[in-house]
Amino acid sequence: MSQPVCRWGFLGAANIARKNWKAVRMSGNSVVKAVASRDLDRAEAFIQECSMEVPPVIATDGVPSLQRPQAFGDYQEMIERDDIDVIYVALPTAVRKQWVIAAAKAGKHVVCEKPVAVNAEDAAEMVAACTDSGVGFIDGVMFDHSARLPMVVQQIHGSEELGRLRRIQSHFSFCGDEGFYERDIRTRFDLEPHGCLGDLGWYCIRLTLRLMRGVLPVSVSGHTLASVDDGRVPIEFRGEMQFPEVSAGFFCSFRTANQQTMWVSGESGTLTMDDFVLPYYDSECKWQVHRPELQIDNCRWNFGRHTAHFAVHEHAGGEEDSQEVNLVRRFAQSALDGTPDPADAEIALATQRVLDAMRRSDASGGKIVDL
Repeated sequence: MSQPVCRWGFLGAANIARKNWKAVRMSGNSVVKAVASRDLDRAEAFIQECSMEVPPVIATDGVPSLQRPQAFGDYQEMIERDDIDVIYVALPTAVRKQWVIAAAKAGKHVVCEKPVAVNAEDAAEMVAACTDSGVGFIDGVMFDHSARLPMVVQQIHGSEELGRLRRIQSHFSFCGDEGFYERDIRTRFDLEPHGCLGDLGWYCIRLTLRLMRGVLPVSVSGHTLASVDDGRVPIEFRGEMQFPEVSAGFFCSFRTANQQTMWVSGESGTLTMDDFVLPYYDSECKWQVHRPELQIDNCRWNFGRHTAHFAVHEHAGGEEDSQEVNLVRRFAQSALDGTPDPADAEIALATQRVLDAMRRSDASGGKIVDL
C-alpha cells in the first residue's frame, strides 16, 4: 500500500525555489505538482532546468515513477487545482499578501518566503486567513528546522560554561556584484521595500528570538547605514534589541563579504557559530564554546585560549537530514495529518513585528521604539 504524499504548487520561479524543489524531492513525503509564473515560458524553463538536475519522482501504487509538474501562466488557476495541498509562495514581498490569502481561501496550506509581508498588519491578515480556513502557515527560515539550533538554545540557557546570558550579536551579509543594484529586486522599493533588513536582517531577528526562546524584546532601535532607490531601501542596516537583562544587536549588508556569524556572550563564556543561516558544506553542523582566561602575575600577562567544539551529524544541504528538507517534510506531514502548528505562524508574526519596529525607529532617526 502506497504512502500518502503531499502535493506542492510553486507560486513563482525565484532562485530560492530551486533549492526547495530539491528539498521536496528529498523529503520522502512530498512532490511538486505544478509551478506558476506570470510568464508561462518561465515556468516551463524552471521545470525543465530543475528536472535536469533533480528529476521529480512520485510514487504510484508504491512504485516510484517520473512525473513532470505542470506549468501555469496564471497564479489563481494553479491555486484552485484540486490536486495541490501546499502552495509555496516565492513571490516578491510586495505582492505576497494577495496570493497567500487566495491560497488560504482555496484551502491550501502555505509556505511563504521571508519577509512574509510589507508590515505586521498585512502579515496578521495573512495568518488570520489561514487560521480561518484551517490551514497551516510557515515562513521559509530553514535554520529553524536544523537539529543544531535546539541544542544551542539548550546550551545557552543551561550551561555553566556560559553562565548567565548577557549579549547576542549576529552578522549576515554578502557583497552584491557590479550589476546587483540595477537588476536585483531586493533593491527596489516597489517589490522589496525592506531591502537588506528584510532579506538578511529577518534571519538575524529570528535567530535572536529563537535564542531568547520566543520572548519579544521590550524595545528596539534601528538605523540605515546605506540605501538606494531615493533612500527608501536599506542596503546596510544595524539594529538593537533590548530584553530584560539581555541585549542583542545585528548588522546586515549587501556591501560586505559573505558572513553569517553569531556570538552569544554569557558571564563565563561565549558561544560562536560561523554559519548560522546556511551551514558550511559538510556532514556536520558545528559551533564552539570559548572560555578564555586572562592570567596576570606581576610582569607576566597571558591570555589563554580555551575552546570546546560541538557538532550535530546533519548535512549542510540537499540531503535527507538537511534543514530545508526537514522543513518540507515536517510541514507536509502536518498538512497530510490536518494538524498545522500555530507556533509556526506565531514566530513569523513576531519576527515581522520586530522588523516593523526597526523601520519605525529608523524613520525617527534611530529613536528607541517600545514593543
